[in-house]
Amino acid sequence: MRHALPLLAAAALLAVPVRVPIHASAATTATPPLQRSVEQAYPQLEFLIQKLVKEREGIVMDGEKALNSKDKFLPGKIATGLADLLVHLPANDPRLPGMLRDYADLADLTIGMNNESWGIYYYIGALHRLKKAGLLEKAVRPATLERLRKQLDWRSFVRLPSYELIDLPTNYYGVAFSIARLRMLMGWEDAAGSEVLLDRMLKHYAKYSGEYGFSDETDGQGRFDRYSILLSAEICERFIETGLEVTPELKALLRKSADVALNSASADGTGFTMGRSLGPYGETAMLEILSTAAYLDVLTPQEKEYAYAYSARIAERYMAFWYQPGMRSVDMWNDGRRTDAYRGKHRILGENFSLLHQLIATNEMWNRAGMKDVAPRQDLAAWLERSRPKFSLTRFARGEHDRALAVWRDKGHVFSLSLINGGQSQHANSPYYPLPFAHGIVSGVADSGYSHPQLMPKFTLADGSELIATAFMKNIEAREQGSDHTVSYRQDALTRLGKNVPVADPRIRVETKYTLQPGAITRTDRYTPAAPLDVAKLTLEFGAFSKGATVEGNKVRFSDGAAQAFEVGGLATCSARPAAGDAAWQAPYGQMNTVVSCASGAFSMREPLEVSWTIRYQ
Repeated sequence: MRHALPLLAAAALLAVPVRVPIHASAATTATPPLQRSVEQAYPQLEFLIQKLVKEREGIVMDGEKALNSKDKFLPGKIATGLADLLVHLPANDPRLPGMLRDYADLADLTIGMNNESWGIYYYIGALHRLKKAGLLEKAVRPATLERLRKQLDWRSFVRLPSYELIDLPTNYYGVAFSIARLRMLMGWEDAAGSEVLLDRMLKHYAKYSGEYGFSDETDGQGRFDRYSILLSAEICERFIETGLEVTPELKALLRKSADVALNSASADGTGFTMGRSLGPYGETAMLEILSTAAYLDVLTPQEKEYAYAYSARIAERYMAFWYQPGMRSVDMWNDGRRTDAYRGKHRILGENFSLLHQLIATNEMWNRAGMKDVAPRQDLAAWLERSRPKFSLTRFARGEHDRALAVWRDKGHVFSLSLINGGQSQHANSPYYPLPFAHGIVSGVADSGYSHPQLMPKFTLADGSELIATAFMKNIEAREQGSDHTVSYRQDALTRLGKNVPVADPRIRVETKYTLQPGAITRTDRYTPAAPLDVAKLTLEFGAFSKGATVEGNKVRFSDGAAQAFEVGGLATCSARPAAGDAAWQAPYGQMNTVVSCASGAFSMREPLEVSWTIRYQ
């Protein structure tokens, strides 16, 4: 069904609206239906398309030359953005002929640009939707369509005849399968390729998700994040999109992902807090999981109602917080916000198109699940506290090294204690540290490196080696003690920093215990040297969102913010300073306000050393 899009007045394209405050919230008003929030996506898309048509190669967004961005997915995202507009326009809408000409012009403009993997998927998915809507021949000129038929091919990143991915993470099997299946539906090839890729995708998923059903991002090296939880939903979406019946096995995996999503849900519309490439993607991942779960009836009727209420809150938050009217864009880069290089500001145009598409696509899934224009339940916070476990432990892997996610709900906060660190490239970045991430209390810093390892004691040895306890976790166990919960594990070696992969350094081993109490989280590390060891210094830093720090010995109190106090044991001194815009202390959603630094000078480590910290929060 097509829906009339909100008209854009010509003046609105030229005027710069008043900027919404960065922490705008709809907490004091009822959350509107999801459909109503997502309707705001269409004027945003229309503005971006008209700006692109007008400025073409010279388009600039917030100071960035947006078309010359080296975004290897951008042509596909542009094709998807305009397709989202076209397929939702009524056939008699006076804008339709002009938008079809614009599509043809933009297809010609971008045909020579680099467009890889995900970009291919976006593009062929857009063409398939246009074909189903009877618009393809008017939207793409014949010569351009023939070039696209040759370019939009999964073989560009899959090696034949082995069907191996060419230097890409494991989730790209799903991208390749989707492209092959869509090529078949477009009449561009037979089903053989998609059938082999489907078999490869499912076998690979089973091999590297193990008994617990969550996909390792690496070939068994033990790195997990939000995408590990999202992937089952994404595979189900590809089945739905291309007309395949979702199997019971996939539905069972999706149910596991939905449990994690609901356990991690927050009434303020925030989403996943661990791993890289978060910002709004930590929230839209929740939308994808829960909308697909609702459509496939793997949620109970009550879960469906509240998952929809949460989804409506996420969409409302996108429009009030992530979208900045003054920029006419999503904003992941200003006002103290920081993202990783993968989603750098040079990709500003593509990020707008992909995020708006996710909102539109998940809203359509909710509509198909029978929730179009339904007023959301307004008691989401109470339901989450009443129905979701106060503590849950979800295992991702167990064996030589363990991986898991513990979720702790307390005082309206959701702490995600993520024990997920392994593999190359990301192990030294704080979004992958074994920390209790919680919105506004503890956050990682995208592409942080290890100069300032958030809340991780760092040993600098006399020989210059730097060690932290991140990647070699074993024997993860959880216990309940009255209203308290503990999570413990050990590491027979610390991670020696400086390499692309975590390097085990057995000169120090550690036993770690988190104690989760109402209003407080304590981490206690017992470090044991294998032999006497000369340490040049031991440091610990905490980037806090709270303000107004006062220091008494090794205890820091805050006068403003969710974190009320931070107390350290086992180090000699602590100090606190304002973060003052320091880029080393920026979360995906904003600037941290205080940096607490604790240290001990040179010492000889001959006996076990206990280091602890406690965060008290309200």
